Amino acid sequence: MEKSIIHYDWTVMAPELILVAAAALMTLIDLVMKERWDRRWLGALGLAAVLAAGAFVVTSFGGKPYEILGNTYRVDDFALTFKALILGGTALVLLLSFAHLGREEVQDQGEYYYLLLSAALGGMIMASSADLITLFVGLELLSISSYILVGVRKKRTESGEAAWKYVILGGASSAFILYGMSFLYGMAGSTNLFVVQQRLAEAYLQGYESFVYLSLFLMIVGFGFKVASAPFHTWAPDVYQGAPTPVTGFLAVVSKIAAFAFVFRILIVAYLQPFQMGMWLEIAGPLLLILAGTSMIVGNAVALRQTNAKRLLAYSSIAHAGYLLVPLAVWGFSFFESTLYYLLAYLLMTIGAFAVLMIVEKNEKSEDIAAFAGLYQRSPLLAVAMTILLVSLAGIPVTAGFFGKFYILVNALSSQKLWIALIMIATTVVSYFYYFEFIRQMYFRPSPRGEKLAIPGLTAAVVLLAVLGTVGLGVFPQNVLQFLGGIQWDSAFVQMGPTQ
Repeated sequence: MEKSIIHYDWTVMAPELILVAAAALMTLIDLVMKERWDRRWLGALGLAAVLAAGAFVVTSFGGKPYEILGNTYRVDDFALTFKALILGGTALVLLLSFAHLGREEVQDQGEYYYLLLSAALGGMIMASSADLITLFVGLELLSISSYILVGVRKKRTESGEAAWKYVILGGASSAFILYGMSFLYGMAGSTNLFVVQQRLAEAYLQGYESFVYLSLFLMIVGFGFKVASAPFHTWAPDVYQGAPTPVTGFLAVVSKIAAFAFVFRILIVAYLQPFQMGMWLEIAGPLLLILAGTSMIVGNAVALRQTNAKRLLAYSSIAHAGYLLVPLAVWGFSFFESTLYYLLAYLLMTIGAFAVLMIVEKNEKSEDIAAFAGLYQRSPLLAVAMTILLVSLAGIPVTAGFFGKFYILVNALSSQKLWIALIMIATTVVSYFYYFEFIRQMYFRPSPRGEKLAIPGLTAAVVLLAVLGTVGLGVFPQNVLQFLGGIQWDSAFVQMGPTQ
């Protein structure tokens, strides 16, 4: 018997519905508020909505997969894990925004806060989508919201330039993805990912291999842009530099996590059977390994020449995209767990580093690495916190970043991909040079200003949380990996029968 809309258990979409309701309410309130009123309490409403949505996500773990809206939307442990990361990153970005985005920098603060919720909602839709249409809707909701957030500082030329570049290249990448989806629809006659999975195998066996390869190639080109992997990375440095720093943190963390959820849904559901027939070893795996290796080499090599901290962290993000592609490319044992561990570590390390950068940027009125000069004399605890985060980003034992890279390296070695393992090791060593430039400035260069730094309480809380999380992941890596291993990953990629 076909279900009507009232028969579904809508509580499974409670996190998304909370964000939609909060964003709509914030929009209406912003319209009636007087211009001189402080909009930051709208951000507090948004933060409350994010925390409430996160509570629903956490309490939903361990349940059976549930499909809704004609099997286009799927709630399972895979989706819930990515949603938890997206909501956690969004909450931290909102906390940073309260202290660092004043009216003099962002005039339309109400717009800023509900656009952040819209972008997070787009990422959550991508994580739960079981249909090409809903995937693309989530992708564009995230993308369009991000374009506007990058250019939200309307009086800053560099922000407008960054937003324009992001729109043009983002639109081109979406076109590649949509073109690839059109081939999938043409061969399968359906947009449902599990139907595509079955019929794509039939098309592959009936002589349509070239079209399957073409669709995969188009998808990977589009994915390359969304995760900021080389050679599709050229937008990232300019956009990261031109965007407000909290937005840069959002793009570096939340947007990247959502993009990887998208990649997993498409590659491991839609293309699963052709991959099992040998397409992975012949085409997909080597192509992703090339992207991974190129990203690691380009990201780390070009970062050596950067003097602007945000551009340097942009190239660092490109390199980390390369590391994150390795487990998927080699499809080794526990590649879900190792990818999620690294994403969690990357979230904490990167948000923490951007939080420290915001403090320095606000006090020194500069984004250059030289602005960190003498930080240890001006704020010893902040310098120590930044050192822990940088050491983890560099992957030095014994930190969260080290274990994240170690688990990925084990995946590569277990799959006998020695060349990508060597690139990982070599580029990690190269990264020490530019990460330690921050440390050199903080400890061994005098500050032109001797007074103590002003550190907002909320920003200090974010830094502390990032440091504690990074240290905790480094101290108890096996416990975290075991917890991730207990998540029901397989159920996310197996078609269900009719929802009861």
